[in-house]
Amino acid sequence: MGRTDRASRVIAAPPATVYGALLDRQALEVWLPPDGMRGRVEQWDPRPGGGFRMVLTYLDPTDSPGKTSEATDVVDVGFADLVPPERVVQRAVFEADDPSYAGTMTMTWHLAAVGEATTGAAATGEATEVTVTATDVPPGIDQAAHEAGIASSLANLASYVEAAG
Repeated sequence: MGRTDRASRVIAAPPATVYGALLDRQALEVWLPPDGMRGRVEQWDPRPGGGFRMVLTYLDPTDSPGKTSEATDVVDVGFADLVPPERVVQRAVFEADDPSYAGTMTMTWHLAAVGEATTGAAATGEATEVTVTATDVPPGIDQAAHEAGIASSLANLASYVEAAG
């Protein structure tokens, strides 16, 4: 059994709003890349059995060489399960020659309403706790860096949906 990494954050927006940002191509390009990266979605099919292909480019690959090339991580993501507005399950496969990045990592985005938001644009509205659990993480991915990357993406997601609210 592979490693499991996780991170969570409370976002000042209702679950339906957060869920929508998980399944919006343009939104993903904005919030999914962690700090120090930018992303571009090349293919998009937002349905169970569909998925997307994303190219993540390091703004400075000096300290973080990419998995696919010196400056990029290319990942094919399939939507294994979509349960609006509660859960998105993705299966991610990195394009890499290094076998330490091989395999299918499962990322489960669980959304739970947690009551009233106390900060952000939705300060008088509903809040959502988003928990991301990555299972079968390839051994080549550093755990601390991966968890920091997930936390960064969650912070970006919060900024994105809270600004829209």
